Amino acid sequence: MRRNRNGGSMDRRTFMKLSAVGAAGIMASAGAETGAAAPPSARRVLGRTGLNVSTIGIGTFRTTEPAVIRVAFDYGVNYLDTARNYHNGRNEEYVGEAIKGMRDKVYIATKVVLDTKDKMMAEVETSLAKLGTDYVDVLMLHHIDSPDQVMSEDGRGFLAEARKQGKTRFVGISTHKNEVEVIDAMLAEPEKLFDVVTVVYNFKSVEPITDAIARAVEGGLGVVAMKTQAGGYETKELGDISPHQAALKWVIQNPNVHTAIPSMVNLDQIKEDTAVMQMEPKLSKRDREVLERYAAAIAPYYCLRCGRCEGTCPEGVDIQTVNRCMMYMEGYRDPGNARAAYAELAPEASLAQCRQCGVCKAQCANGLVLSERLARARHIFEQA
Repeated sequence: MRRNRNGGSMDRRTFMKLSAVGAAGIMASAGAETGAAAPPSARRVLGRTGLNVSTIGIGTFRTTEPAVIRVAFDYGVNYLDTARNYHNGRNEEYVGEAIKGMRDKVYIATKVVLDTKDKMMAEVETSLAKLGTDYVDVLMLHHIDSPDQVMSEDGRGFLAEARKQGKTRFVGISTHKNEVEVIDAMLAEPEKLFDVVTVVYNFKSVEPITDAIARAVEGGLGVVAMKTQAGGYETKELGDISPHQAALKWVIQNPNVHTAIPSMVNLDQIKEDTAVMQMEPKLSKRDREVLERYAAAIAPYYCLRCGRCEGTCPEGVDIQTVNRCMMYMEGYRDPGNARAAYAELAPEASLAQCRQCGVCKAQCANGLVLSERLARARHIFEQA
């Protein structure tokens, strides 16, 4: 089983071979490798949407090859997540190519960044054109990080109108920050507009997020887990042992998580991740030991996103988002997406503000040496 989560794209010869085999052949080989039919945990109902989704979906944030997505479908994945701004707007084109002839067999979620209602309506029209479909199954507001954004009149009006016009079946929110507050605001929304929340959740998540997810399900929301691999870092401490199946099992052992959407960029990752759907999600002793070792290995640089660093930087740098960008850079080994995510930061929250300090005063309650982390991030993002 691989240790490197971030290998290159699938080679063209493999693509051609898989295309020649076709879905039936691939599913037959998958069945031969994994044994009996998948247990009931291979599918879950996505909250009040009623969509019967695969417990392992695919996050296409890093996927540039439509054939990778097609093969993921062949291995049982039926839920995929994209966004208008991924790969400078091209990711939806890759997804559109992948779903040709399969639109009625898969569920598509896409996201747009909160803006004026008119601008967001134009964005979703572009999304549908790129995807080559008349509708998506779930349309979400992207990067929502406060109750005020949840309650935005433009945001809620846009989602309601898009659903009314048939551009989407269901609506929701994607959140990377202040998730507990965002989920509670979604539940408090008076018109019960929201159907789905996509939230960061992995074996390093803090307990309040688990509790908020439970409240979300009790309130009828479908729950999609992202960032499930805690960065997917390469770690010499584990040798050739991969922590990634254990990480996915940790996520889906929680019955309140309806689908997990790890990134998949090659055939090895597809086979490793989708095999979890054939397993009982309960963690074994070995799974726990692997995750403990992986957690120890990434402790010096993995941000738990607890938010307790907020306010410790006198210049107002958004430390959580900077750490997320560093995870894309060092864990995902994806400079393009790392720099694109950093570029979305408001100037007053960026690392440009660090130049005004002589000594870094930012503090992490979980032991990250933020002065070193932020200095490294400043060198990468501000001096490149």
